[in-house]
Amino acid sequence: MEYYLAWWNVENLFDVEDYEQRSEKLKRTIKNELKGWTQDVLDKKLAQLADIIQNMNEKKGPDLLGVCEIENDNVLKKLVEKINSSDRNYQLAHHDCKDKRGIDVAFIYDGNIFEKGLDFSHVIMKRVATRDIYQVNFKIKESGKEIIVIGNHWPARSGGVLESEPYRIVAGETLAYWNYRIHEIKGKMAPIIVMGDFNDEPFNRSLVDYALSTSSKMKVIKAKKTTPRLFNLMWEEMGKSIGTYYYQNFPSMLDQIMVSRGLLMDEGDFALSDAPAEIVRYERMKEGDYNIPKRFGRPSKQKYNEEGYSDHFPIAIKIIEK
Repeated sequence: MEYYLAWWNVENLFDVEDYEQRSEKLKRTIKNELKGWTQDVLDKKLAQLADIIQNMNEKKGPDLLGVCEIENDNVLKKLVEKINSSDRNYQLAHHDCKDKRGIDVAFIYDGNIFEKGLDFSHVIMKRVATRDIYQVNFKIKESGKEIIVIGNHWPARSGGVLESEPYRIVAGETLAYWNYRIHEIKGKMAPIIVMGDFNDEPFNRSLVDYALSTSSKMKVIKAKKTTPRLFNLMWEEMGKSIGTYYYQNFPSMLDQIMVSRGLLMDEGDFALSDAPAEIVRYERMKEGDYNIPKRFGRPSKQKYNEEGYSDHFPIAIKIIEK
């Protein structure tokens, strides 16, 4: 069996401006940026996102999709309703983060294929709670085999890349520890897929020196038991002068997918497909001379574009169950 797994930072998918269950603190924090974020605007945003998601995987939709910048499970359920079909039974796994803007990491998965097991979460601290790491252990229903997926949304670069780097280093160390513990508990062939918006590129210290990711399959296969590594699938895409996020029209590979040795060795239950990792860049998602992502924006910033999607492109891989 082959499975299509994707990731997308969907950019500020908030519930409506007057959402009653929003905490008083969060209401104060995001009040100004949600001006004009009505049910009509939200419906258009959801329809735009759903259009792209349903067109992934040769119009079959993803088998599993990790997302970030989701406010709550209520708005996530609305997205699931948009993308469900007679061929899909999409369900959700969601972690309610304490980020000051209330944005979370979550997974949408086909319940006909996967069964959700244990999940774990960790919030990166920078005096106050910020972005998070979210792990879910999924079981393939047909075979009973387990695959572990870890979603990431690391602290932003606001305030300066170097000034904010220590927080992403903490996130990298945390991810490396999780990788070690999974291997310690599940064994060296544990199939782990790490995906997310890391707010750093594959060559940055937080990913190379602290999360222990690399472009070398052999370094992952031969890594010591006490320091398991991750194979970063986005290095190949970096050579194409494209990115998942653009700042001042310069491409950045902030969104990445990495895998453990369990998907690289012959004796593993799963393997990577021959198809490379993909940056999903449909023509209607791009704009300008540099083909940057077409943002949806929001009315409060007077940059609202109902034909837009997100300031990030999605990414995807295919894996094969042996």
